[in-house]
Amino acid sequence: MYNKNNLAKLKKMDSLAPEVMKAFWAFDKAAVAEGAIPVKYKELIAVAVACTTQCPYCIDIHAGNARKAGANDAELVEAAMVAASLRAGGAVTHATHALSD
Repeated sequence: MYNKNNLAKLKKMDSLAPEVMKAFWAFDKAAVAEGAIPVKYKELIAVAVACTTQCPYCIDIHAGNARKAGANDAELVEAAMVAASLRAGGAVTHATHALSD
């Protein structure tokens, strides 16, 4: 289902819902802009979240942005492993719902 060419359809979405997409792009840009958290760390967070949401487009885009901001492969893998541990932790804690009182 992942086809990088689909990203070209974002322009069509921009034209079909211009105000909403304009707001989305502004929010998207602001979320990863330099601030209290450096861009490199924000992009590593984005990679970790993208691994959790399993969005290959986001993984690709934010891994590239993280590299541009100075991240290396070890940092990208560690970010992904943090996401994996939290996802596993969620499964473990949810398992408590299966137990009787």
